Amino acid sequence: MAKTLAPCSERITQHPEVMVGKPVVKGTRIPVERVIAHLAQNPALEDLIAAYPELTLDDVKACLQYAHAAVERSSRRAARKGAAAAGSR
Repeated sequence: MAKTLAPCSERITQHPEVMVGKPVVKGTRIPVERVIAHLAQNPALEDLIAAYPELTLDDVKACLQYAHAAVERSSRRAARKGAAAAGSR
């Protein structure tokens, strides 16, 4: 079953049968990681839209929100692991 991923409104979705379950822009086969990688290599939004004309500005914003949330989750997990390790000494 497909699921919508907060906090990215309804623009990012995951489904095991679409791009092997990677988060993608809803209604496309464009993975969030591809959008982020493209922007990391070339931050010109015009070039991204030229490469993927079906993307909208709101889709790109949702990809950035998704990436931000993923980094925050990872940071919180690392902080909890560090605190647990320090507490077990």
